[in-house]
Amino acid sequence: MVHTFQPFPLEYLEMDVFKKIGQEWMLISAGDEQKANTMTASWGGFGVLWGKNVATVYIRESRYTKEFLDRQDSFSLTFLDEKYKREMKFLGAVSGRDEDKMEEARLNFGYSMGIPYVDEGNLVFLCSKLSATPITKEHFIDPNIQSQWYADGDYHTMYIGEILQVMAR
Repeated sequence: MVHTFQPFPLEYLEMDVFKKIGQEWMLISAGDEQKANTMTASWGGFGVLWGKNVATVYIRESRYTKEFLDRQDSFSLTFLDEKYKREMKFLGAVSGRDEDKMEEARLNFGYSMGIPYVDEGNLVFLCSKLSATPITKEHFIDPNIQSQWYADGDYHTMYIGEILQVMAR
């Protein structure tokens, strides 16, 4: 029996976001039904901003997925079971510019509200992009951030998205 995604009320969501994002990781996907891309991320968060439930993600300038987020008004965050850790490592290490990494990882995109997500996931956040803020060294208060995380000059952009819907299996 195939289990399909069902809408999941946000108020019932209980998860350790530090473990879920920082240790188990998530996939950030953007694009449309003609072309989409995904990448593995271990930086991000959830909260309330501007009176909305939001997700925050950080994407380096060099990442191919950033081009998709910059073109689109929406993105998704997909969480997968631990059995997909190898595929997630691959999706974080290989660029979609160079190959069809979803095919190589044997994963598939699904779409809801026109937003791509990774169909093998078990928890998906569909988000509408609210802001994109470049992170630059002028904003760092702690001088170690520049040397530890940005010595190569490949900075992040912080994207904040309103959570439109949560889907779970």
